[in-house]
Amino acid sequence: MASTDIQSPQFSILILTLVLLLPSPSLSSDPDPLQDFCIADLQGSFSVNGFPCKLASNVTSDDFFFDGLAREGNTNNSFGSNVMQGNVRAFPGLNTLGISMNRVDIAPGGITHPHTHPRSTESGIVIQGQLLVGMITTSGVFYTKNLTAGQMFVIPRGLVHFQMNIGNEKALVYSAFNSHMPGSVIVSLNLFGSRPSLPNDVLTKAFLVNDSIIDQIKSKFG
Repeated sequence: MASTDIQSPQFSILILTLVLLLPSPSLSSDPDPLQDFCIADLQGSFSVNGFPCKLASNVTSDDFFFDGLAREGNTNNSFGSNVMQGNVRAFPGLNTLGISMNRVDIAPGGITHPHTHPRSTESGIVIQGQLLVGMITTSGVFYTKNLTAGQMFVIPRGLVHFQMNIGNEKALVYSAFNSHMPGSVIVSLNLFGSRPSLPNDVLTKAFLVNDSIIDQIKSKFG
């Protein structure tokens, strides 16, 4: 049986063909769209790549515009912050496009809950105010910096992070995501306000405290 000559042109063509046939990893967060646009039909069931498309005959110019981030959010709450989401559920024109934006208003001393975005990296720009922005890596390293208007930050996908207003005036941030539905896992709310509730035995062992402390925290997130 003759051996294959790895120097031969036929062998090189074979290798090139195999490489081209192998599936290449996608660098985008959401699957790439296969059409110009797919305005979400929010009455349909959400699937892997988003909502089903609205009939093209029913699409209007308004489907490509969204003013939901123009209004200041109400920060009169326990955390002094408000997040207005511009994902596909709020702006159906984003369906399948792999992008979205949020508006974040934070009162002086206010904070966004430590949270993660399981399906997206976040890039933000401070429009107004002074913010302490921080994130924690999977190795437990804490990175943080004080930011002012015009400065940007980036939070890699899935990392716990927060923003805190350290100034004397309200802060405003616009954040962009490479997903039309980035999701948000709020650490404190998920642990202490889940439905049904996490067993106290789990939380007391995880935080090395007794039941009374867990019950007290749970009462804040009920």
